[in-house]
Amino acid sequence: MSITLGPLYGKKLTKKVECPFCGAKIEKPQELPVRMWGEMPVGTCSCGAVYACDVTGHNLGSAMVEALVFSCNMDWDLAWGLMPEEDYLEALVENYDYVNHVIATTGSMEGRRIYGALYFIRLHDDIQEVTSDGVRRILKKAKDITKKAESDKTPRKPLSKKEVEELVRDYRVDEIIKAARGDRKIVRNLMRLLYSVEDEFRMRAAEMLGIVASIIAERNPGFISKILQNLFTAIIDSAASSWGAFEAIGEIISHKVDMFAGYIPHLYRFLPDEERRVSALQAIGKIAEVRPDLLRKLPLYLIPLLKHPDYKTRGYAAWLLGNLGSKEIIDDLQDLKGDTHEIGIYRAGRLRMKTLEEIASEAIEKL
Repeated sequence: MSITLGPLYGKKLTKKVECPFCGAKIEKPQELPVRMWGEMPVGTCSCGAVYACDVTGHNLGSAMVEALVFSCNMDWDLAWGLMPEEDYLEALVENYDYVNHVIATTGSMEGRRIYGALYFIRLHDDIQEVTSDGVRRILKKAKDITKKAESDKTPRKPLSKKEVEELVRDYRVDEIIKAARGDRKIVRNLMRLLYSVEDEFRMRAAEMLGIVASIIAERNPGFISKILQNLFTAIIDSAASSWGAFEAIGEIISHKVDMFAGYIPHLYRFLPDEERRVSALQAIGKIAEVRPDLLRKLPLYLIPLLKHPDYKTRGYAAWLLGNLGSKEIIDDLQDLKGDTHEIGIYRAGRLRMKTLEEIASEAIEKL
């Protein structure tokens, strides 16, 4: 009696995951506290290579971008200025099973097809010298947050919709913060208030959402990242820009810039849009109050807006430029002297109306 051996006889079905550049074993990719658009897990090898995990195998372009931006210590401007071969090497490892952190040599495992892939980027040594320390710090935060999320579970009685609305209307921030530590459902009730037609109330809701998001992000950054993605999607899918999506995005990012700075460039796409420009300027301006250093390249684009026929565009551009500390705009701001149009500037629970002349004068004082 003869036995015919199948083609897989004697073949190892899985193997450990190794860096394609140095052959070292690598750790399972981690979800970052610094969120990016595609929200893919990433990791780093001892040789300096970094990698992003595309669990579907269908988003390799996004995986490449995430790996490249991560390797640049989240510096998008640096990443977009680099050239393959000249500044970095890239490699792809396919048939990666994220669940078990192994390579399925046959493309399947335990009856499942394995489509995952790891996209590797290795910057040349001279660039790595600048970025490597920051990359390691970011990845360490990811591991620390994962451990904290597993241990931090304190049940609290959730607030009702009405209770949340009353706390926002009375601007009782401390009670909102206390509730957020044990109940992330408060996010849903705050987002419901973003549709209010009352400007000050809507902006209070957005501010409190930003505060709550910063607390929840310490335990579960992925949850807040999905909220940001949903807010951007809502803006893109809707012709209406009056509701509070932009305000919410600005508040969430500004309250946790180190985690969500990767979303800032997505606000820039709305600046050429006549219908959404003012809202985008407000959101970016809120971030500029906290981290103007991340927006230093904007002034050249914004200066012409100071002469825009729409007074709201002029006003919020002046306010944003004042927050950026751009000294080269002083002469342009002088042109707003005598402009008595008013716009609302929100800060700490109050929406105050100011003339464009007042805004320009305050900006000049800062400079």
